[in-house]
Amino acid sequence: MDQNTMKKIGREMSILMSIAVSLTLSLCGTLLSGHFTLGGFLLSFAVSLAISLVIGLLVPMKPLCDRIEQRCGIRPNTIPARLLETLVSDLLYTPIITTVMTVIAYKQATAHGASIPFVPMLLRSLLISLAVGYVVIMILTPLFMKLVLNRHGIGAPPAHRDHDKQ
Repeated sequence: MDQNTMKKIGREMSILMSIAVSLTLSLCGTLLSGHFTLGGFLLSFAVSLAISLVIGLLVPMKPLCDRIEQRCGIRPNTIPARLLETLVSDLLYTPIITTVMTVIAYKQATAHGASIPFVPMLLRSLLISLAVGYVVIMILTPLFMKLVLNRHGIGAPPAHRDHDKQ
């Protein structure tokens, strides 16, 4: 596959994953706040999407994950590789998005007179967001990859065959 096609696939994956993760984390955060409003959700989604897109444009996930897998001695296209790729993506995106969203929510709540300790609010949000983000990334990445590869006329990557060589 040529470099230009690989870059296009990477950009498309980044955009799709940014939308999906931002939508999920924004919905999750807004619902967990106990004060769901459409305006709050839309603001959360817009800020989260902007952060995700910037990260996606700055960090080439595939080369990053390939290097980490190689350093850890994990073979590509295996279940351990998939779990590690998901963890790397989750740890890269979710803490940044969650911290920014928690700061915004905290400032809004305290501006309306609420007396909430910030650190417990952040830690609770971060733990929930990391779990939700991991599951969303784990489920959607292969689905989006198949969609993007098919769109470019390329077959899906080899199936995970972890049981063959362990």
